[in-house]
Amino acid sequence: MSEIRRDRLNNQYVLIAPERMHRPDTHSCKKSASKQEGVCPFCEGNEKLTPPEIYAMRENSADSTKWKTRVVPNLYKAVEVELQDRSRRDGMFESIPGVGAHEVLIDTPCHECDLHDMGAKGVQDWLRSIIIRLNDLKNDRRLVHFSIFKNVGATSGATQQHPHTQILALPVMPQNELVFLERNMNYYRRHGRGKLEDILENELTCKDRVVEQIGDFVAFCPYASSYAFELMIAPKRDISSLQNCSREDISDLSELLCNSLKRLKIQLGEFDYNLFFRLPPLNENFENEIYMPYIEKNYRFSIRVTPRIYRLGGFELSTGMAINPLPPEESASLLKSQ
Repeated sequence: MSEIRRDRLNNQYVLIAPERMHRPDTHSCKKSASKQEGVCPFCEGNEKLTPPEIYAMRENSADSTKWKTRVVPNLYKAVEVELQDRSRRDGMFESIPGVGAHEVLIDTPCHECDLHDMGAKGVQDWLRSIIIRLNDLKNDRRLVHFSIFKNVGATSGATQQHPHTQILALPVMPQNELVFLERNMNYYRRHGRGKLEDILENELTCKDRVVEQIGDFVAFCPYASSYAFELMIAPKRDISSLQNCSREDISDLSELLCNSLKRLKIQLGEFDYNLFFRLPPLNENFENEIYMPYIEKNYRFSIRVTPRIYRLGGFELSTGMAINPLPPEESASLLKSQ
């Protein structure tokens, strides 16, 4: 039976429609090839094919081989850190130069490896590289919002096969993040807790959608999942940002993320997906200043994995409302059985 569920974290509705499972394109979950021709610039030995590295986890000289992770400027960057952050007005219209940072974190020298293939230790190196870049870019006080994401497979938007992560830092807050901060603050004023804290409490009490727990982190299929087999990982205690994680936290989070992706692969085979972090504002500006004193009290960072195994259609695009053909309880049950 179909059901319309409300995603209380993002204040949107999702249509859970199991009948849609019988569509002709169901089970089209094999990973689609990303467009790539010629030599891979991200492979070890081809360091000269990328811009000079910004950071690398290595013990030898820059732009040489024998690295674990490597960060370079995005060759097709959407924003540029060198620009001046000065707004322009043309009557009622306003714009600012495309100020920001756009970097590529090359996850591993291995061209064919996904995150789960890297093992928990490889995922730890990946997470620590992200934290190092967060801490460095935070020094640019103009940058307030961070978008950290992975596109895996052509359906997800990837154009490069080699495993990599994109880091985008912006001088403005996206509207959906401002709306979330406002709603989270209102919830905190009423209850003394952030929204995600109570959502996790409900999930842990219900248990139907919880897939696995390691240390202070839990992986679960959200109650109003927008995608079949969508997974969310969040801390069970107040950890507002990735930078606030201890070494033990990073170890537990790495193992849980690695296990979660392995479970998905066992269930789905090779599949396209997006992975993204939700993090609090990096710095304070006029848009977010009212929320910043309360971040440590009401905000918890999270990671979402959204398998792209079904095509989006006109309904999703016209309403902004997702149709998920697999109830999250069933997704969690299948993933737990792996």
